[in-house]
Amino acid sequence: MLNTIDQAKSAYNPAQTFTIGQLADEFGLTLRSLRFYEDEGLISPARMGQTRIYTHRDRARLKLICRGKRLGFSIGEIKDFLDLYDTDEAQVEQMTYLLRRARDRIVHLEQQLRDVQQTLKELHEIDGMIVSHLHSKGVPVQTE
Repeated sequence: MLNTIDQAKSAYNPAQTFTIGQLADEFGLTLRSLRFYEDEGLISPARMGQTRIYTHRDRARLKLICRGKRLGFSIGEIKDFLDLYDTDEAQVEQMTYLLRRARDRIVHLEQQLRDVQQTLKELHEIDGMIVSHLHSKGVPVQTE
């Protein structure tokens, strides 16, 4: 996530703005998703009448939001991370927080992986027992 911040800072051009449709297309999101992120305080586009105007800052934040979602972070965790980005110029607190959350997520995912592997093992055993039983009854079984 940190590389994205640095890339966004270096590419910042305040003259360029984006519409809600442009960002939705770029990130493969619905307009409703962008409005939801706005309602949650994750992005804050300017407005001209009813039209939302997004800056590079909003685009960078949206990129971080999408990455956070892919990594399995909740909206609340992503908001905490983005809030730290706004307040911590040296990014030390931000990086420490991200490190802690990433390690927690790794532990959680590793446990889920063990659980899935155990479930698959049990399902393969059940599959084998059923195939053996059907063969003993003379029923042809297609192998996968």
